[in-house]
Amino acid sequence: MIDWDSEVGRRALQRIEREEVIWLTTVSSRGVPQPRPVWFVWEAGSFLIYSTPRAWKLKHIAANPNVALHFNTDATGEDIQVILGKAALDPDAPPADRNAAYVAKYALGIAGLGMDAATYAATFTVALRVIPTRLRGLEPIPEL
Repeated sequence: MIDWDSEVGRRALQRIEREEVIWLTTVSSRGVPQPRPVWFVWEAGSFLIYSTPRAWKLKHIAANPNVALHFNTDATGEDIQVILGKAALDPDAPPADRNAAYVAKYALGIAGLGMDAATYAATFTVALRVIPTRLRGLEPIPEL
């Protein structure tokens, strides 16, 4: 159980609300960590991520649902939050273009890919849900 009321937990929630990209790390069949940046929305205490159906991350998660999520650090390597969790397909999630929070958050990014929301949803058809199980972190060192 994650203590979201702790200092690290509160900071992680702030970043979850603010950040556009989070790094998702899966593990390949050879045991090699495979980090990749992904877009996400935070819903009901979990991360919702959309994927193309042939992405390697889906094969990795099918074999091993244990994943890690983390944000980029600040310029000095501080402000670290690493979230461990369990990932699974979410067949009940709406398509990306019918997820109002996702469309609002990534409208500019989707346009930057040369797509509209419907085209994006037709490409990124698989919904992944990551349920956080543990949080590790380090707060930034205040400037003197």
